[in-house]
Order: sequence, then C-alpha cells, then structure tokens
Amino acid sequence: MESVLSPVMISIKIALLATVFSFIIGTVLAYLLSRKTNIFTTIIETIILLPMIMPPTITGYILLLALSQDSIITQITGGNSLIFTWWAGVIASTLVAIPLMYQNAKGGFLSVSGRYEDIGKTLGLTRGRIIFNIDLPLIFPALMSGVILAFARALGEFGATLMVAGSIPGKTRTIASAIFFAVESGDLKTANILLVIMVIISFSLIFILNYILKRKKIK
Repeated sequence: MESVLSPVMISIKIALLATVFSFIIGTVLAYLLSRKTNIFTTIIETIILLPMIMPPTITGYILLLALSQDSIITQITGGNSLIFTWWAGVIASTLVAIPLMYQNAKGGFLSVSGRYEDIGKTLGLTRGRIIFNIDLPLIFPALMSGVILAFARALGEFGATLMVAGSIPGKTRTIASAIFFAVESGDLKTANILLVIMVIISFSLIFILNYILKRKKIK
C-alpha cells in the first residue's frame, strides 16, 4: 500500500499548501481589484484568470521558463532550481487554483453593501478592522467555496505539475500522475485504487461545497 499512499500524501501536501497560498493571494487581489474598475485592473484580472482557460501544458511551459536555472526566481533561491521538486508542484498548483479563489472572493466582496463599511467608519474602525471584522465575516461562505474549489483544483492538477515537478516516485508523484503512469504500465490495480480514492475525495468536496451554498441560500 506504500506505493498507493505515497502519491496520495504528496497530493494532499501540495494541495494544502497551494490552497493556503491561493487563498491569501486570491483574496488580497480580489479585495484590491473589486475596489476600482478601470483598464489597468481589467488587464491584471485577465492575467489572473489566464491559467483557468489556458491548456495546462502551456501554463507548465511558462513555469518551466520562470523556474529555469537562469531565471530571477532561481537567483533569489541562491541558484537552487525548483524544477523537479515538490515545491514546483506547489507553485504550479497555486497558479491554477488562484483564479477559482479570486472569482469567489471577488464575488463576495462585490456583494457586500457599502453601508456596512460606512457604519464601520462612523464607529472609528480602521480599514484593517473593517476588512477583518466586517467584510471577511460577511463573505465567509464565498471564501469557503473558493477554498474548496481551489483545493480540488490543486489536488487534481496534472499537466502543469508534470512539466515542472515531474513524476518522481516518493517525491513529486501525485495521484493524477500516478494514475496516468499506472495505466500506461498496465498496473490497473493501482490505478483503480487511486481512482476510488480520488472519487471519494472529489465527492466529499462537492458535497461540502453544495452544503455550504445551500445553507447560504437558506439564511
């Protein structure tokens, strides 16, 4: 079972970190870009959403260039390339998960009435306290929806992750790549076990998401 559990644990580890990063980045960007609408914010938003519609291999190739030995990112890390490490998988998964987190968070911020912030200002609250005490609690369901979708997207990422992290057993091999190589090698037993695990996780995530959305409608 070790060969089966290994990609599961690696996938969950990568997906959890990618979800944390996409939550922070996506929520901050959503707040900033929902405050104003102009050509500049539209261009930024378009760039944020590009990974959602681009083929994963294109996203992976762009990351491959960005994480190459001569890239600025590699220089920042002291010349240590992140290619074919699980951190490369985290970066790839984060990039494809951010659009989902961003869209949900932005929808939440846009749904908050300006009068709540006005009330907060009259009470002497700072901008930071208004965000954390008023805005974020009000859009909690939207944020949770974004988190679940971002985690699901990161967990199932294949193309971009494969290009930059590879599929090294015990190091960077995720559920998606493990299923692919298991089928390719004719190991249908391993592929079927991983398939069941992935279906169970995916079903659970969708169930939780629908439950959150239905409770939001009831309220």
